[in-house]
Amino acid sequence: RFERKNMEANKAFVDLLAKVAKEKNATTAQVALAWVLAQKPWIVPIPGTTKIERMDENAGAADLQLTPRELFEIHQSASMIKAEGERYPENLQKTIDREE
Repeated sequence: RFERKNMEANKAFVDLLAKVAKEKNATTAQVALAWVLAQKPWIVPIPGTTKIERMDENAGAADLQLTPRELFEIHQSASMIKAEGERYPENLQKTIDREE
């Protein structure tokens, strides 16, 4: 997914999240996490970070309220976009204990 050709194809979804983030005065990561949180009460995102400021940023997603229109827009866009590329490069995929 992180090869140039795949990143270009996957950029449409990131652009939508960035647009919503700008409207909400939030970060793209906060919008993505808020969207996941809004899916079902038993779905909990587990973001990873190595920086305290990113942890604080991620926690801010819990306070971000997305409107029904925003949730619909994000859902519609996500359902129309096919993520391009494998999750991991081939050499790393071989080191995990499952197939993609």
